[in-house]
Amino acid sequence: MRFSDLAIPDPVMAGIHDCGFLECTPIQALTLPLTLAGRDVAGQAQTGTGKTAAFLIAAFCRLALSQEANRATSDDGVSRPRALIIAPTRELAVQIENDARRLAAHLDLKIAAVYGGVDYEKQRVTLTDGRVDLLIGTPGRLIDYFKQKVYRVSEVEVLVIDEADRMFDMGFIDDLRFMLRRLPPYDRRLSMLFSATLSYRAQELSYEYMDSPEVLSTTVDNRAVSQVTQRLYHVEGRRKISLLVGLLRRDLADDQGGQTGGRVMIFVNTKRMGERLKEWLRGNGIHAGYLSGDVPQTKRLQALRRFQDGVIPVLIATDVAGRGLHIEGVTHVVNFDLPENPEDYVHRIGRTARAGATGDAISLVDEDGAYNLEAIFSYMGMEIAAEWPDSALFVHLTRPVPVATEASEEGSAPPRRGVPAGGSRPRRRKKAPGVASRPVAAE
Repeated sequence: MRFSDLAIPDPVMAGIHDCGFLECTPIQALTLPLTLAGRDVAGQAQTGTGKTAAFLIAAFCRLALSQEANRATSDDGVSRPRALIIAPTRELAVQIENDARRLAAHLDLKIAAVYGGVDYEKQRVTLTDGRVDLLIGTPGRLIDYFKQKVYRVSEVEVLVIDEADRMFDMGFIDDLRFMLRRLPPYDRRLSMLFSATLSYRAQELSYEYMDSPEVLSTTVDNRAVSQVTQRLYHVEGRRKISLLVGLLRRDLADDQGGQTGGRVMIFVNTKRMGERLKEWLRGNGIHAGYLSGDVPQTKRLQALRRFQDGVIPVLIATDVAGRGLHIEGVTHVVNFDLPENPEDYVHRIGRTARAGATGDAISLVDEDGAYNLEAIFSYMGMEIAAEWPDSALFVHLTRPVPVATEASEEGSAPPRRGVPAGGSRPRRRKKAPGVASRPVAAE
């Protein structure tokens, strides 16, 4: 199905063309005929399938056709957004905002995003100017400003709940219900809920706050998975970082000057492993950004922006931080830790091979990760052929030099006094998980 086959207003269609979209993705072809006709939908959509564009196009069509589209600025300085999008993470809210601005380039709409960690007063002032048409935000910040009465939800015509399953996982369900109970009745608005896993909880939420939604439940998007070349390496836990560095040096073509041979996202299961892995990569000449829930928001956004711009070739992330992100040009995804939840495996590899492109997904399976393979194979309905890595991929590791403060993304901080550059401290140090106590030599 082509977008031109749908009843889309000209200004919205112009934005679609600007983004280079011609044909609908499967989730767009399923939802847009319904949402453009005013039907509520609750859809299961894997990441990278175009669901963000699906709900943004539907929202903009509704607003463009609304008689209130050119209403005057509110006299009381309180914004009354006509569309509300609720997202679980700050990074996802920023991403949706960027996509919305591109698609709405030919519409007279004011778009604002609010989320925790940065620009509290600036975001607040944006809402007090009296004219925000589309408001995007995380539950906590939305509730904060709502209680301050700097915006009202009495005129919301479109509601979107994105990554509903992650809302439950992150404990946002009470905050989400707080907002939903204050919206206009469900029969006076268009509502859309999207979830990577359309669980019973997510469906229950849709039936409670939506108008007889059309439930579009799908299995794993094998079309998206088929675009990814999947490789699985069995490796001892103590040698995983040695193998990872060897793979990165090969796939990044040993070029760290910005013109890299690839762009790599590495997923870990814990924030502790993510922090240590970043230091080991830095100590071995590979600059990497890091995303987790505990990293200050300004640094998270900086790392994400630098990765998107190609300044740093590697981004390490936990599932909480990496869920739902859309980053152009990711060529490789590495599961440094194999996830326990098979659905998370599909979400992770969906960071590459987006919008019809191809990509590589590499999983490093150690003694513990091997227990998760059967569930992943069963969920995907396919197996991944296991390989034993070539001995040349195992490299000698240089132990990272401890620093007093966090190293700059531009380079490594100087070593502490008494520690030789590129060397290790004389006293024994506790070794990092997955790393041998001595540099690992190529076999």
